Amino acid sequence: MMYIVLIIGFILLIKGADFFINGSSNIAKLLRVSPLVIGLTIVAFGTGAPEATVSIIAALEGTPDVTIGNVVGSNIMNMSIVIGITAMIAPLSVKSSTIKKEIPFTFLASITLLVLISDRFLQGTTSDIITRSDGIVLLLFFSIFMYYVIEAAKNSRDPIVEDGEPAGTWKKNIVITVTGLAAIILGGYLVVESSTLIALSFGMSETLAGLTIVAIGSSLPELITSITAALKKQSEIAVGNIVGSSIFNVLFVLGAASIITPLPVDPKIFLDVIVMIALTILLFRFSRTYSIVGRYEGLTLAIAYVIYLIYIIIRN
Repeated sequence: MMYIVLIIGFILLIKGADFFINGSSNIAKLLRVSPLVIGLTIVAFGTGAPEATVSIIAALEGTPDVTIGNVVGSNIMNMSIVIGITAMIAPLSVKSSTIKKEIPFTFLASITLLVLISDRFLQGTTSDIITRSDGIVLLLFFSIFMYYVIEAAKNSRDPIVEDGEPAGTWKKNIVITVTGLAAIILGGYLVVESSTLIALSFGMSETLAGLTIVAIGSSLPELITSITAALKKQSEIAVGNIVGSSIFNVLFVLGAASIITPLPVDPKIFLDVIVMIALTILLFRFSRTYSIVGRYEGLTLAIAYVIYLIYIIIRN
């Protein structure tokens, strides 16, 4: 039964992503807002909804290892396999604002998380924990990011609709976008729930399940949405989706989950956070050097994820 649910989840993700990209890109035209801004907000938060749902539910159910592992694992997958596969299908052009602002903000969010989970090293405590006050710090950083995005939206309005293509009516595009988002959230939830049960039945630890099966399942919306956007020549939405979703995961998802209940940190997760930071630096390097993430860079990122995945399975 779980395998049937998994297949249904995949179908919902694929069709939902197609609807969501069409609707959100048309909304960008109607608002005369850059597709990058739409990718950083509507698309990123929409595809990040499964991570938020699963992480908060896991926190409420007393499984913090799944919560933290899901966020860190999802970001690692976003920065490696999602960008990698998308770039191999269609090279991704990266705007200068993304190189100078959004990717560095992702790096800042990751460093902030590393500092907040290093209680034993920095304060000499007996354990590491993301407290409610840490959650407030993360949400404050998230509010700063949202302020930046709103200002960017104000400054990126175009006087005419790009490409002269009809964007459709507001009502139609909102219905398409909301329908696609609902399918993505439901599909992501079904994939995560079924894949988690399958993983735990094979004797995997909660941390490993969070870093692998749950992270992969909840990152499928980003993967499918980014590939769909790239195929539709909307690379700005694809890049914005990945970067925005990574920021959303660390700052909002962990911030909200830790305010609900403090999250004890598994010592193994430190290496995974460092890998997440290293991949962010590698993405920045590729983007700054070439202003594009091409097929070879995408292949490098994908291989890096495969090596990482093999390592954490052996570590378990």
